[in-house]
Amino acid sequence: MKRIFLILMIASVMICAMTPVRGFATEETDPYSVEAKSAVLMEATTGTVLFSQNESEALSPASVTKVMTLLLVMEAIEAGQIALTDIVRISANAAGMGGSQVFMKEGEEFTVEELLKCCVIASANDAAVALAEHACGTEKLFVAKMNERAKELGLASTKFENTTGLDDTTTAHLTSAKDIAIMSRELIKHPKITEYSRLWQDSIRDGAFTLTNTNRLVRFYKGCTGLKTGSTDKAGYCISVTAERDGLSLICVIMGAQSRDSRNSIATGLLDYGFAHYGIYSKERETLEAVPVLRGVKTSVWVENTPFSAVIKKSGSAVECVYEIPKTLRAPLNAGDAVGKIYYELDGERIGESDIVVCEDVNKISYLNVFIRMVMNFIMGARADLR
Repeated sequence: MKRIFLILMIASVMICAMTPVRGFATEETDPYSVEAKSAVLMEATTGTVLFSQNESEALSPASVTKVMTLLLVMEAIEAGQIALTDIVRISANAAGMGGSQVFMKEGEEFTVEELLKCCVIASANDAAVALAEHACGTEKLFVAKMNERAKELGLASTKFENTTGLDDTTTAHLTSAKDIAIMSRELIKHPKITEYSRLWQDSIRDGAFTLTNTNRLVRFYKGCTGLKTGSTDKAGYCISVTAERDGLSLICVIMGAQSRDSRNSIATGLLDYGFAHYGIYSKERETLEAVPVLRGVKTSVWVENTPFSAVIKKSGSAVECVYEIPKTLRAPLNAGDAVGKIYYELDGERIGESDIVVCEDVNKISYLNVFIRMVMNFIMGARADLR
């Protein structure tokens, strides 16, 4: 009986060891499953995807839709089409938006900056529509631009029907976790957005109305910088959250979680995984060496590397640089001409490459200049002999 009991115990342990655990594995392995319809963890600087689950499935995004709304507004500001100081009069259409809102009244006036804060911090649908109308005249025209921008970014799973993410009457208002990560990456290139999205609280109406961030991770997760939450019955609980630690910038997108707490827990786990296992390697632009130039008005030219960055696993090994620089160059040369390569290797594997380029123009020497150079060399040599 003891022998049979021992055999059963060993078998049970083996079965438990072979059974996958949902969530995150040990530090030696990658996470493979989360309790949500889809998810993506992306490094923001390079766009490298570190984890994905059903990343291309088209799903309802709820208020995470506003990532694209905000992107178009920020691009309009950058292009000089609108300004943060513009005064916006609230239309009846904007004031009539349901869902999350700051209860704007028809005819009430706000600056574009105030509307941006309402949209980013409080996920205000009325503010999102007001921004769209100010930028394009009507929400419909703005939505057309949202879809145009989606195509430009290569967002194959995305189709917008409104600026807010309200989906009670929509039929094909969809996007994917990967598409949201891509548009989020574009959005955080505008520093004003994370300036707002980092805030736990702010206010409008001269302090009479408090804006509280819908993204609790801003307050409770170290390094969190934003970005956008959303939830509806159709979409479930969604988030695109950004965070930075030790030079590593991450974007985590969760779609279709079962609850707000579950969504936040999954996002926290994925971000923890990213920061624990990955780092960023960067090589900035620097001057390397002078290379002799044949048939040029200058006898040599300096070369430099182009900037390079890559996401690497925290293996403890150092990245090795293998330089391929030609021994000589031939004129004419233009500044920026690629003349060599740097190959980057980690633990024997190539992780990327960057160009080595010429720092300045070098024109081809004329026959007259060749003759003058020969004469000058002869004279200098003769003087040396006389000494």
